[in-house]
Amino acid sequence: MRRGIAATALVAALGVSLAACGSGDGSTGGSKSSGELSGTVTWWDTSTVGSEDKVFKKIAEDFTKKHPKVTVKYVNVPFGDAQNKFKNAAQSGSGAPDVIRSEVAWTPDFANLGYLAALDGTPALKDQDDFLKQAAASTKYNGKTYAVPQVIDSMGIFYNKKIFKDAGVEVPKTVDELKAVSAKIKQKTGKTGLYLRGDDAYWFLSFLYGEGGDLVNADTKTVTIDQPAGVKAFKTVKDLVESGAAKTDATDGWNNMQTAFKDGKVAMMINGPWAVADTYAGKEFADKANLGIAPVPAGSAGQGAPQGGHNLAVYAGSKNMDASYAFVEYMSSPEVQTQVAKELSLLPTRSSVYGKSEVAMNEQIKFFKPVVDKAVERPWIPETGSLFAPLVTEYTKVLTNQTTPEQGAKTAGESYRKLLKDWK
Repeated sequence: MRRGIAATALVAALGVSLAACGSGDGSTGGSKSSGELSGTVTWWDTSTVGSEDKVFKKIAEDFTKKHPKVTVKYVNVPFGDAQNKFKNAAQSGSGAPDVIRSEVAWTPDFANLGYLAALDGTPALKDQDDFLKQAAASTKYNGKTYAVPQVIDSMGIFYNKKIFKDAGVEVPKTVDELKAVSAKIKQKTGKTGLYLRGDDAYWFLSFLYGEGGDLVNADTKTVTIDQPAGVKAFKTVKDLVESGAAKTDATDGWNNMQTAFKDGKVAMMINGPWAVADTYAGKEFADKANLGIAPVPAGSAGQGAPQGGHNLAVYAGSKNMDASYAFVEYMSSPEVQTQVAKELSLLPTRSSVYGKSEVAMNEQIKFFKPVVDKAVERPWIPETGSLFAPLVTEYTKVLTNQTTPEQGAKTAGESYRKLLKDWK
């Protein structure tokens, strides 16, 4: 998640404006004195506008079929803005939603700041043993549970089967093969092999993990981005662009990448299950069978892709806790997760849902589930989400020849040590 969402997307404030939403601005409190939930639940959804949001809006509003006295106010907040918007609203005590769709790395950050309600012992955690262990890991902080896993994801390489057939190439399994395949695609079809998103450092992680590196080591409180593996990863992505195997960008990367791939101008892109629905909307994939997905090409140390996903968290200042807990339980229920998997090919976080026939038969989920099982977890520390800002600056500079891989890694490491006090 996260990652299929353009930071510049417009807010689709459906039925309520941002300024008027949230318990801090007088959301109607609920009551169970009559044995029935009532009041208002405002939900900030951060899913992809134009595809995912339509499905999530309908599902959220269907909550009222179970609880007719509850009003659900759905607000789609651009992913790139949501973290700071929520922090600002929660800090000021005005405008925060009752429930937020939190990227996995945001959850420990929000919890550390005191902005989330602990969910232990509440209806929100119904059947919590059913959640995948790696999905549940990001919901914990200091021994308490502050969120419920909604979806889990990782990344793979999306490829255009027709272009591959025309070029007479096979799916690359390593970075070296990626360069060779891209060269042949260019020679045979005139098209670029790979679109490498250059304005979001999440797209750098697969290359970092592929060289055996990581951002930090939370166990030893050590910054590792500037170690040799990190430098090598920067060299790898720079070489892909300089060799012509990949094209990149410094701004609006999501839209540029998706458009180029959907229009058949590039043969490959690295992406996750959140991008499937939007990709199918492209003219190249009117026949869905033309979309292929394979593991991200391995680096010198092996194949690696990041674990991502989204959680559902309740604002600590909500004035309608009971209805908020019930809403989170509903949105993460097996029934809703099955519907989301069926309609959007997003991966469930409940083990039981993978046994449903409509989920088990989904080709995209069948591919991504083993990838998720082997995905690299990010450190679940409050600062994890903040590690991307300095990294994307250096990542973009390296890709656009504004700095060297060595200097980019060094500068990122220095930024991390300022952020993480007393870390080596």
